[in-house]
Amino acid sequence: MSSLSRLTVVAILVVAWVGGGAKAAAATVKADELQQDIRTAVYAVNRFWSDHWSDYFPGQYRPPRVVGGYDGRSPNRPTCSGYRLLPYNASYCATQHFIAWDVNLMRLSHSYGDGLVYQVISHEWSHAVQNRMPYRHLAWQIELQADCMGAAALAGAARDGTLVWERGDSQEIAATLRGLSGDTPWTNPADHGSAAERIDAFNTGLRSGMRACLV
Repeated sequence: MSSLSRLTVVAILVVAWVGGGAKAAAATVKADELQQDIRTAVYAVNRFWSDHWSDYFPGQYRPPRVVGGYDGRSPNRPTCSGYRLLPYNASYCATQHFIAWDVNLMRLSHSYGDGLVYQVISHEWSHAVQNRMPYRHLAWQIELQADCMGAAALAGAARDGTLVWERGDSQEIAATLRGLSGDTPWTNPADHGSAAERIDAFNTGLRSGMRACLV
């Protein structure tokens, strides 16, 4: 996954040391790639809704505030309605209209590939949209609807030229959801549906667009 506006940087690293130095350099590059993917996902999804809100809903689009990353192990992590956000989770806070994510979840997701990072952000952004869109369009299974809407937003951003949907991204997301199913609050089947249900919802949005996700 990449942004069309991202510059391609070709770096030739002459490694004059072994062991810790090389590993530290690789970790820094990986962390930079993760932050770039997060920034690109936020930009692309927000741009999609800025451009297309009126295609689906009345009124004015109001984007959520992006609190961004927090350390889920910290006692000072953000709160929503007085409750601390969960470790290894990503959240939309309806009462304060913001999205946030545990950086440890994003690192774990990114270790599988960049696809799920985009899915996490587009999913939480979809909850923000659900909170503002007409109630008649809200599905009973709001988590699966958010998976569908998130995929539709990413596909729409790709059509608009804001995002490049790379070959294999869908398979990467499916494999990661299967691999993490039940391992984190964000992939708990009791709350979010089984991996198979989530993959089906995501593919529906990806292939059929936003209207296929709305009731």
